[in-house]
Amino acid sequence: MHDIHVSSAENTPRDVVAIGNTYAPQTVLAPHTHWRAQLLYASTGAMTVGTEGGSWVVPPTRAVWIPAGMLHSVRMSGSVQIRSLYIRPAAAARRGLPEVCCVIAVSRLLAALLEAAVDLPALYALQGRDARVIALALDEIRAMPVQPLSAALPREPRLRALCTQLLEAPASAGSIDDVAHQVSMSRSRFTRLFRQQTGLSFGAWLTQARLLYALREIASGASITQVALAAGYSTPSAFSAAFRQVLGETPSRYFHRDGTRPGA
Repeated sequence: MHDIHVSSAENTPRDVVAIGNTYAPQTVLAPHTHWRAQLLYASTGAMTVGTEGGSWVVPPTRAVWIPAGMLHSVRMSGSVQIRSLYIRPAAAARRGLPEVCCVIAVSRLLAALLEAAVDLPALYALQGRDARVIALALDEIRAMPVQPLSAALPREPRLRALCTQLLEAPASAGSIDDVAHQVSMSRSRFTRLFRQQTGLSFGAWLTQARLLYALREIASGASITQVALAAGYSTPSAFSAAFRQVLGETPSRYFHRDGTRPGA
């Protein structure tokens, strides 16, 4: 099903509902929930998904899994073509699908299955080819590895405000002493509380924030050089080294493989 609102399809008497939609650049979907679990995949463009617990950036050939009932918002970077599966919670549990929000890889097979799924009728046959497309898509979701493309948000209001700011402008981060002063905490209290509430040191968290910012901006068409400096790296080579350490390859190779061709 294409270009329809999920509210008109969620009660379809099928365990899985597939919907395809196209969104203009910078479209924002305000915080909302679904009673079904959702696999949200963009075949073009990138998305930033925000929840109470953190922020997930979803570049091409990645998808985000959103558990049933989780409040979330979505912001589009570039023109975004979405292919979504909405899955009844009991069906997701039977298949062993994730219980928490996470970004997963999307294989060529899964991408093709999602494209095929959105072309199925709402009341697709429960036997035969249509049912096998859906079943294989669920199997493939379960097989996909989780990707390190999220940044946890602390509960403490001052830390949360700081992290929200840095996700949008990571180059604005100062030293630990600077950011501790910014939130009116001692260095020791800041570092202890930050690790307690995010599971990471501030330095490790900032590296994740810079990576998420870079992924979103490159997917929107910015050059690697522009993004490296805006993310707070002294040189593009320093940025490429940090990118490769987390994702296993350079930005150029990563986005070339995904069909995006960033500038130098």
